Amino acid sequence: MAKTTIGGQAVIEGVMMRNGEKYATAIRKQDKEIVLDKREYKSLTKKWKIFGLPLIRGGMIFIESMVVGMKILTFSADFFEIEDDKPSKFEKFLEEKFGDKMNDIIIGISMVFAMAISIGLFFILPALLSQLLSPVFEEGSRWMNFFDGIIRIIILLGYILLISRVKDVQRVFEYHGAEHKTINCFESDVELTVENVMKSSRFHKRCGTNFIFIIVAVSIIVLTLINVQTLWLRIGVRLLCLPLISGISYELLKIFGKYDNGFVSIFSAPGMALQKITTSEPDEEEVEIAILAFMAVYKEDEWTVSDIQEEMV
Repeated sequence: MAKTTIGGQAVIEGVMMRNGEKYATAIRKQDKEIVLDKREYKSLTKKWKIFGLPLIRGGMIFIESMVVGMKILTFSADFFEIEDDKPSKFEKFLEEKFGDKMNDIIIGISMVFAMAISIGLFFILPALLSQLLSPVFEEGSRWMNFFDGIIRIIILLGYILLISRVKDVQRVFEYHGAEHKTINCFESDVELTVENVMKSSRFHKRCGTNFIFIIVAVSIIVLTLINVQTLWLRIGVRLLCLPLISGISYELLKIFGKYDNGFVSIFSAPGMALQKITTSEPDEEEVEIAILAFMAVYKEDEWTVSDIQEEMV
């Protein structure tokens, strides 16, 4: 089996694939024209050795993935803007104030907002809800911390199930499946054709869904072991431990992607099961987009959409 470090992300009507410092996004517009955008991004883990150390690199790569992901989502969304959608007063203010840098400012604000929501939803809210168990368990006990983690898992599952019912998200999940199928097909040493990719599995151990579940699982273990006596100390400890939790989770995800044995299969099973929700079976057009994005970062030369489509025939 051929292993690869190429990974990807589903976007609006398209797929992004990344190989080292190169990433490419293929999108099918409403008029069926295919847009292929290729760019480069040098990670701080490569520029600064300290950020590339185990347990430290995980948090940095997670943040950088969010930045790149936001940019790609914004890029893909630009092709599907509603014609009558007028900019808000806030957007007009940002455009007047920052000009060409407006998109970067919006992405920055969106990232801060998304991280605040995530921390609040998956770390602070469970801590608050677990306080309801104070009549049963001692404040700050390991049992209270454990049930705090169980609440975190319930919130995660509820969130994923909720967004999976949104029609546009269901479409993104199909492209997510196409991304996984393409990588699995390549790692199986099978020629990348639409027909072959369609036969491949839509589940992959290096998926971001696995990473999210691993973060939740690791947080349960780490935070259960740390005992503090008050609610606000518990919340403070959770925030301080986030870099450590993401670092451990990233190293585990790398192990899951590198090895294929019974031990790895058992521990990656919950995340793989979640992919039954976060991925769907794609159609042939969606698979074609995923292959185009993959080939664009796999090939060293400058390839156009036409070149790659000819290669696929």
